[in-house]
Amino acid sequence: MYLTISAQKMGSTYNSSVGNYVDYLEKENEDRSPELRQEFFDQEKDSVSPQTVIDEIDANTAKLRQKDPKFYSIVVSPNQRELKAIGNDPNLLREYTRKLMEDYAKSFHRNQEVKAENLKYYAKIEHERTYRGFDRQVQENAPYRGEIARLRNEIRKVERGESIGNVKELENRIKEQERLAPHKQNGQLVAAGMQKEGPQTHIHIIVSRRDVTNTYTLSPMAKHRASEVELNGKTVKRGFDRDSFYQAAEKTFDRTTGFKRNYVESYVGRKAHSKEPGKFFAKVMGLPTKEKDMAFKLLKTMGVKAPSIPTNKVQMAAKIIKALGRGINKARGTGEDMGY
Repeated sequence: MYLTISAQKMGSTYNSSVGNYVDYLEKENEDRSPELRQEFFDQEKDSVSPQTVIDEIDANTAKLRQKDPKFYSIVVSPNQRELKAIGNDPNLLREYTRKLMEDYAKSFHRNQEVKAENLKYYAKIEHERTYRGFDRQVQENAPYRGEIARLRNEIRKVERGESIGNVKELENRIKEQERLAPHKQNGQLVAAGMQKEGPQTHIHIIVSRRDVTNTYTLSPMAKHRASEVELNGKTVKRGFDRDSFYQAAEKTFDRTTGFKRNYVESYVGRKAHSKEPGKFFAKVMGLPTKEKDMAFKLLKTMGVKAPSIPTNKVQMAAKIIKALGRGINKARGTGEDMGY
């Protein structure tokens, strides 16, 4: 599960209105008949028009300054195993999203209890993704594509008589660059704008910074996780607990779909790898046999080649931490943007 939270862009792209972002999320519906369109939905309604989303989010900005984000974007990207558990069932996806937003609300540390019905949000399910310039696969292919472009330009010069060279040799050098490029899809070099193959279902959520009554602010980007301060003689609770939200997001998904999550694909496991990799690998080796086998199978699908495993856990951690660690960090780049 890759889940990201980001603030409204305050540059020239989405400056004053959510309209541009809504238009972007409508891109999959452009060539679809009405019955095949994916509609926006909220906590109660399964179908909300794009214009309603724009009107409601744009109007819910009382007391926000010009440079304050007016809304936040949450992107939920299940991995391939999780997508199989979902089965692309839109009803199940909407059910999960609504439960997820209950978890989101509970993660705010406020004097008054925050519930899902206090949020003004709209969500949309998408089934397609395209590679973007900052994706790892695109960046790692860039030097090869650049050299290929240079060689093709050289061929054109030779054909126009502007340069001396062997076209056949240049074409062979192009083929060699294509062979060496690390990322291909259906025989083509991965590039920005190319549609990703395989199941790519994910959920976009637009949530207003203000509550549904337009009375108080709810910012998931708060620096304080959960704290209390004295303000005008009163104790005020503040903050947003991201750790709590991320863990709840996984648990809610698993309860909703019946998904059996392995330690290495859990938030707790990924965090352990980042903070204490030795303990992470020791934990993997201590899993029951079937779970341990699955853990190493999953690590392999991430592009990690596991070496032979010593019987001693400490030896194992020391030996494979370097090899597997690089692989997991590399694999994280496939989470878009996203990932916790």
